[in-house]
Amino acid sequence: MAEWLSMACGQAATARAGGADRLDAAILQGLRGRYEQILAKGRAANPPTPRPPGQRRRAKRPPAVCLLERLDIHRDEVCQFLEDLRVPPTNNLAERDIRMVKLQQKIAGCWRTLDGAQAFLTVRSYVSTARKQGVNPLVALRQLFEGNAWLPAMPP
Repeated sequence: MAEWLSMACGQAATARAGGADRLDAAILQGLRGRYEQILAKGRAANPPTPRPPGQRRRAKRPPAVCLLERLDIHRDEVCQFLEDLRVPPTNNLAERDIRMVKLQQKIAGCWRTLDGAQAFLTVRSYVSTARKQGVNPLVALRQLFEGNAWLPAMPP
């Protein structure tokens, strides 16, 4: 699965760099087919464990089986970055957004007031959105303070 994800991310990055808004249908179909094969091999390697006799609950499943089940149930979400090249293949941007908040909490120990926390988060959200939309955050903040607030583009 890790190899497939690496290959799929590479295909999406190549298409994105080429200015495409979606993957070629043949490439997408091949990646989806390989994903299905990997899930099938995972199911074969990790057969379901039968419920022990006399127990109401099912047996505890190994982490690999739980991951396999989640990858199967959420396959559309896992492969969303292949369908729509605007979707990033990882959640690194979201993690970076949270990192600054956690760092602020770590340094200060806590938020002093709810208003202070909301003000900090409002500014961080505005700057992060500007950066993700390709707008220089300093330009966006300058426009905001000059009374001409920059607003993000609405999705199609």
